[in-house]
Amino acid sequence: MHHLAHFHGLPTYTFSPYTDPADLPDPGAVAWRFQVVEMAYESNSLERAEACWARFAETVELEKVKALVFGCPWYGDDNAGLPEEPLISLNSRLTGLEAIFLGDLEDEEAMVSSIYLGDVAPLLEAFPGLRELALRGGEGLRFPVGGHDELRVLRVESGGLPPEAVRQIAAAELPSLERLELWLGDDHYGGGATVEDLLPLLSGKGKPALRHLGVQNSPIQDELAAALASAPVVPRLTSLSLSLGMLTDEGAEALLHGQPLTHLRELDLSHHFLSHAMMLRLWTELEPRGVRVDLTARQVDDGGNPEWGQEHGRYIAVSE
Repeated sequence: MHHLAHFHGLPTYTFSPYTDPADLPDPGAVAWRFQVVEMAYESNSLERAEACWARFAETVELEKVKALVFGCPWYGDDNAGLPEEPLISLNSRLTGLEAIFLGDLEDEEAMVSSIYLGDVAPLLEAFPGLRELALRGGEGLRFPVGGHDELRVLRVESGGLPPEAVRQIAAAELPSLERLELWLGDDHYGGGATVEDLLPLLSGKGKPALRHLGVQNSPIQDELAAALASAPVVPRLTSLSLSLGMLTDEGAEALLHGQPLTHLRELDLSHHFLSHAMMLRLWTELEPRGVRVDLTARQVDDGGNPEWGQEHGRYIAVSE
């Protein structure tokens, strides 16, 4: 995982409380990023985050800000470093805010499975005009959101997305949502979502504008592929991703024998465990019909280690 260079179509700019206000960029020309500590375990991270945020509010025209990126480490249930309450308290000034990214941390700063997110419902309630919400982490994530009228993009990068959060996202009424990406992760790191948890999403209910669906980074990609082969949501999509997971020939076979996929512009299956023969079949059957099939990052099942209880040698792309 790496720091974002761009977010919401804007270059990221890391705010420093020591920069001369005259040297700051136009408030609406960048995605403002906050990274106020070097390591997640620094004891004064919360104080430094609050001081940085207060300085930002004093020196930048908040009404023009479009995107915010928080790279402050926050661990456990204290949300240390995440200025959620101060952010919400400024919602009357952040009238142009369209996008928020929480958890922009690199691996050496915090393992993705350890980034605490918590309840994001108050954030969405405070910003009814928000169009994009991106989350990296998963620990403690809750999404008890009945609905949000303006959200267009929702992305959750996780090594272990809590099943309860998956169920809540799948059931949420998001009438404007066009892109949804869920990295389900591994049950060893807090994941464990099932196809049943995703049924409201796969049925197509609650998200009529959805055009891109990513159900990614999961050990159950074959089961998901089988479900998607007949899922009502698929015909309305223009792109579908089952990338980063443990997809095998079994799942690919289900996709090819299911409902037509030729309406898709892109089918992303990258980081997979497909045979060369199956890769050729996917290309032969879909590429000539206008579907760009991404089969990069082929992995090899090394058989695992039975002595350690490993039935196979497959793995998802992002776990810890």
